[in-house]
Amino acid sequence: MKKLRALLIGIVLIIVVLIAGSRILSQSSGMSGAKVINIYNWGDYIDPELISEFEKKTGYKVNYETFDSNEAMLTKIKQGGTSYDLAVPSDYMIQKMKKAHLLKPLDKSKIKGLNNISSQFLNQTFDRNNRYSVPYFWGTLGVVYNDKYFKESDVDSWNKLWNKKFRGKIMFVDGAREFMGIGLASLGYSLNSKNDRELDRAYNKLKSLTGNTKAIVSDEIKMYMENEESSVAVTYSGEASEMLAENKHLHYVLPSEGTNLWFDNIVIPKTSKNTKGAYAFINFMLEPKNAAKNAEYIGYATPNEKAMKYLPKDVIDDKQFYPGKSLMKKMEVYEDLGSRYIEKYNDLYLELKMYRH
Repeated sequence: MKKLRALLIGIVLIIVVLIAGSRILSQSSGMSGAKVINIYNWGDYIDPELISEFEKKTGYKVNYETFDSNEAMLTKIKQGGTSYDLAVPSDYMIQKMKKAHLLKPLDKSKIKGLNNISSQFLNQTFDRNNRYSVPYFWGTLGVVYNDKYFKESDVDSWNKLWNKKFRGKIMFVDGAREFMGIGLASLGYSLNSKNDRELDRAYNKLKSLTGNTKAIVSDEIKMYMENEESSVAVTYSGEASEMLAENKHLHYVLPSEGTNLWFDNIVIPKTSKNTKGAYAFINFMLEPKNAAKNAEYIGYATPNEKAMKYLPKDVIDDKQFYPGKSLMKKMEVYEDLGSRYIEKYNDLYLELKMYRH
């Protein structure tokens, strides 16, 4: 009898351990269930209050995970360990995910508020007719400068960054497409060039820009610029917006030759197990007041035209962050270059990072 009791106790303990292990596993690899939505987004890329409001309004529980690069996001979704219901990739990565059959086509009949999005941000080359994606934020790559040391006319062209006055002073956002893009744009070439001669010319020109480089970093740019440990930086408009809010001497400029126009869009991965919840979240974020609240919190430009009336006038009137159509015509969206040219851009960029003029 004692042996039987011991055996039963042992079985109960094993069951308890298995249940606990299952819970830990589900917490580490994402939750599932009819009332749970697994969202995969960039870090600090949504107002937390909106998640709480969505949960209260709908009864869904949001499991929110973050990534720090498109490539990291792609790898994890490919691995399939977590069934994400929503993800927020950038333009060229949406192209790549489509080719890899990692996305579900959108059922437009389940989306309410897509007409709130300005037509100029729909039907982009990376996703014609928005078959797979809904615009979330958009922005540009430009130059932030401190007016204590420089003026706008010093940095209103990519070509002016080669001036000797910037020796050892410019901070660059860490990215092959971004850095190579400066060289390409300065020569009048496409940011999506697949011409070896053009790429080699951009590379050779960028060699002489490395002497003006203070550092090539990511998030650290904000701290350096806000604390005036650096006076010039090439960075994204959203990052610039945060810097300008912290230091009145900082300003953001879009170079005259044109620049990168980027989009981050919401998609539904093919492995989604709660598509109904995914559409509920998309519809919630398309509501103008929610889009405006999110834009104010993040600092990036919203593609939601009807949200504009809820944003401060000084924000939407700032042509550096909400540029007019004539300036936007000079901008290019990054395209998926294919493995051969992605590798070439990365190789040239790595050489430039190690090169010192």
